[in-house]
Amino acid sequence: MFSKFWLLVGAISGIFSLGAADAPRVRVIEEITAKVNGEIITRGELEKTKQQIEAEIRQQDPNISADNLAKAVNQKHADALRDQIDQLLLVQRGKDLNINVDPEITRRVADIQAQSKITDPDKFQAFIREQSGGQTLEDFKQQMKNTLLTQKVIGQEVGSKINVPQDEVQKYYEEHKKDFVREEMVFLREILISTGDKSPAAVAAAEKKAKDILVRARKGEKFAELARTYSSAATAQNDGELGAFKKGDLKPEIQEIVFKANKGYITDLIRTPEGFDIIKVEERYAAGQASLEEVKNDVMEKLYMPRMQPAVRAYLTKLRQEAFLEIRGGYVDSGAAPDKDTTWKDPATLKPETTTKEEVAARGRKRKFLKIIPRRGSGESATMPPPTVTPVPPPPAAK
Repeated sequence: MFSKFWLLVGAISGIFSLGAADAPRVRVIEEITAKVNGEIITRGELEKTKQQIEAEIRQQDPNISADNLAKAVNQKHADALRDQIDQLLLVQRGKDLNINVDPEITRRVADIQAQSKITDPDKFQAFIREQSGGQTLEDFKQQMKNTLLTQKVIGQEVGSKINVPQDEVQKYYEEHKKDFVREEMVFLREILISTGDKSPAAVAAAEKKAKDILVRARKGEKFAELARTYSSAATAQNDGELGAFKKGDLKPEIQEIVFKANKGYITDLIRTPEGFDIIKVEERYAAGQASLEEVKNDVMEKLYMPRMQPAVRAYLTKLRQEAFLEIRGGYVDSGAAPDKDTTWKDPATLKPETTTKEEVAARGRKRKFLKIIPRRGSGESATMPPPTVTPVPPPPAAK
């Protein structure tokens, strides 16, 4: 953002330094579309968002026609400026609240590097650029930081203040009981310790490491953190989460173990072609009608989300009302606050403050008048004594 700002300052300075005869040679490097509390959104950023939207739609429907693609892109892009302003306001609010996500960013980047098994810094940066569509590592970290700040501000300032009454939870459950009839199911996490090149030495080392981790997990260390730190599986970046499984979804030797176990059970080492696996039963549901206690979180989420979206929108409207906002003509903030003036002020059209000789003379008369102050309790006036002037001796006569 800092470098982008000075690029624009340089461009603007160059434009204003040109004479009238040079005007046809002016070239716009980048155009500011909105100013948000001293930060800016550029046309280039909005165009990049449009390209990302188009790529996502093409990925979802590779056979989409050109007309339908253009229609879908324009529909989603209509809110692009709104979304950019939303994030800027939330990130700025996160800084005002002194929310620090830097340790989490460091941990997440370290997790990605561990998963990629790339130790060379230059190669890791190239990997990030490839995986993120051309972003530098610093831009990737900044995007991650903005996302985390946004989530934390919404959770702290909006989500924490939404209350779902217990009687409403009960009512929803009673009216939707049939939605909570389910098959027997388990939710699992894993830690996979790879045997590497499968040599006897590598297998022995992997088994020893796996046994040590198993002891730590059974002693009460957080399984999710152990998975994130030590697991060689792709699931490590999601804290080892494997997901939900019904009978028939798993290998028979694993199914036989986990469907007999209770919630919280941690298996012995399971030998696989990749290495040694440790599996934890995170949750287990019996077949039949689920009780309210078992599905309370699901019900809460169904009742919470309809409240959350309008509450977030109302909060963002409040931030807009309190913010300095200017939006260039031709661009629309679809989340604009009612009666908020966001008219663009072009620096080229601003006039310096001026005054007339009459106003200067009037100010002088006012100062003279203020030197005479009425005395309390009498009709006489006291004239302020003139300032003391120390005479300056004349310069010595030239010889």
